[in-house]
Amino acid sequence: MNSPNLSILVLYYSRHGSTRKMAELLAQGIESVAGCDALLRTVPAISTVTEATEPEIPAQGAPYVELQDLADCAGLAFGSPTRFGNMASPLKYFWDGTSAQWLAGTLAGKPACVFTSTGSLHGGQESTLLTMMMPLLHHGMMILGLPYTHPELMTTSSGGTPYGASHWSGLNGNHPISDDSRTLTIALGRRLAETAQKLRSR
Repeated sequence: MNSPNLSILVLYYSRHGSTRKMAELLAQGIESVAGCDALLRTVPAISTVTEATEPEIPAQGAPYVELQDLADCAGLAFGSPTRFGNMASPLKYFWDGTSAQWLAGTLAGKPACVFTSTGSLHGGQESTLLTMMMPLLHHGMMILGLPYTHPELMTTSSGGTPYGASHWSGLNGNHPISDDSRTLTIALGRRLAETAQKLRSR
């Protein structure tokens, strides 16, 4: 009997579509590894107006993440646009609601990676990636980056860091993902899936 495929959660938030496109490339890299499936999930927007609500099912894009997805996944790719050098508040709000999973060690020992997009070239890509790692480390996850065995890290002028994949999207998300950023994003997804497989086979 064949064992079921590993489920790798790709959790992201996207306003103009750039981070979503990166999530889809991460998923492409994950699913290039035999025996691994990518599960694309997002989070609802939050509002300072307490009456404002989001529909239970998004009008477009991936479904909303559920806490059970954290328990079921063998690895996590976590993506956000930059907000003043940090993750977007809907993602922070989601992580603030995972205390029970933290106490239970639901994510401990699982591999994770991070990715981001910015409106300006020096809009905080690296600081966003680094601060996105903090809740993952508190959950006991094993953080993966991109090694310099990928030559695109030395040639890119549009995104891509050793801390994770990144993309310079332009103010309105009108910059297409460059060849270098595309290659690095797919490679990060593949590395995450391969690591999840190695950990599961131990």
